Amino acid sequence: MTIALLFPGQGTQHIGMGKELFTRFPDLTELAEDILGYSLRRLCLEDPDGVLGHTRFTQPAVYTVNALAHRQYVRDGAARADVLLGHSLGEYNALEAAGVFDFATGLRLVAERARLMDATPGGMAAVSGIDSDRIEEALRVIGVAGVHIAVLNTHRQTVVAGPREALAQVVPRLRDAGARAVTPLKVSGPFHTRHMSQAAEEFTATLMAVQHWHEPAVPVIANHTARPHGVRRVVTDLTRQIDHPVLWAPSVERVLDEDPDTTFIEIGGTTTLLSLVRQVRHRRLAGRPSSHTGGS
Repeated sequence: MTIALLFPGQGTQHIGMGKELFTRFPDLTELAEDILGYSLRRLCLEDPDGVLGHTRFTQPAVYTVNALAHRQYVRDGAARADVLLGHSLGEYNALEAAGVFDFATGLRLVAERARLMDATPGGMAAVSGIDSDRIEEALRVIGVAGVHIAVLNTHRQTVVAGPREALAQVVPRLRDAGARAVTPLKVSGPFHTRHMSQAAEEFTATLMAVQHWHEPAVPVIANHTARPHGVRRVVTDLTRQIDHPVLWAPSVERVLDEDPDTTFIEIGGTTTLLSLVRQVRHRRLAGRPSSHTGGS
């Protein structure tokens, strides 16, 4: 039986996260705080300045808590993973868990990624009840510039992103086009769209500065391609992940193609990704066509 571990991304942050993990892994927690230059424990447990939801703080916090949660998973003697998937930011946790880079390298990458992504204001909204093709058509008809598909979560949940004023115009008209719900997400930018191209370009230099990338010890499915990561493409795929859509549903389908009975386990105590997996799996069981769109 295949075991697939899932690492959630931005949007899963909440006050109190990591409470028991910080105590169980004090050395790694101290290392993270030394790298970041502030008290991660205070941020996650108290958020006294109200910044946990700000991208440049959210991403390092979620990355660190995910990494600690994975270490607890291993310490508990749970089943060894056969494949790893991470949603957006969570892809960095999947790569760290697979040994592509160490914890400190990953945190430095995430902190710089967060800084660059935070520089582009905007928002994202989850559109439920209609598929991505209908959303694309609706966006063309609506004619409001700047709103693009950012994440393919399931065949019936797609995330769109763009400037906030453009999103505000589009949301009611997507409902008119048949969307059951359009829900704003807890993020501060139009991630995974062409609006992030400058951030992606600048981040390339940070990725290129990493001296050692290692082949994954366990396959990691790339958000950008819905295919397994390879060390020769990791810089390209992580760069493009910033300003190209996250292919989550096709990534899950890739795993299910290999083993329809795969057991998925979400790291960190949340169930957001497991809910998406259930929807993808249900569609397959119903005999609906695959939504693979990954490149080579």
